[in-house]
Amino acid sequence: MQIIHQYFPNLSAVQISQFEALEGLYKEWNAKINVISRKDIDNLYEHHILHALSLGILLQFEPDADILDLGTGGGLPGIPLAILFPHVKFTLIDGTGKKIRVVREIIQAIDLKNAKAQQVRAEEWKGKKFDFVVSRAAANLDKLVPWSKKLLKKRHQHAYPNGLFALKGGDIKAEIKALTTSEYTETFPLEALFDLAYYKEKYIVYVQA
Repeated sequence: MQIIHQYFPNLSAVQISQFEALEGLYKEWNAKINVISRKDIDNLYEHHILHALSLGILLQFEPDADILDLGTGGGLPGIPLAILFPHVKFTLIDGTGKKIRVVREIIQAIDLKNAKAQQVRAEEWKGKKFDFVVSRAAANLDKLVPWSKKLLKKRHQHAYPNGLFALKGGDIKAEIKALTTSEYTETFPLEALFDLAYYKEKYIVYVQA
């Protein structure tokens, strides 16, 4: 938790309690259902929670904004962001039922009232539209962008127009080049936010959809 306090020093007592609870919950569930690499579970806060929260440094969501975490896996980045932004509504979706079970259990355990999880694939979503889609290691951009386009509201209320924010690593230039249409993109290197070796060659990619 110390690394979270370092970059987010103004958390409320409730937020601190919720973040602190994540370690035990993820370790307990990860022993049953592998949602985080078991080799890396001891780096939960530095490599996973902080990674998710990088979006919270870049973005300030408006109260009552609707955010979709597409391909949430074990609840990342959706659960940490929902803790950080208690007045924003988060919907976490994944096609794998056992992962959604973990997400729901963690949401319930920390009493996270502004987040809900559903087992559904992005291309099958029939519900409401969203201000932004966020995603971490769910798919390449050439898949994420067309999925996201169908899920976004027409009306914009943030500094960034509605679109996709993807947490990516590796050869992102190739991913961006592989997009079949000419969407506006911006890339933000995470090593500019976090002075940690893990975040070299990790990025947030914004695609205006």
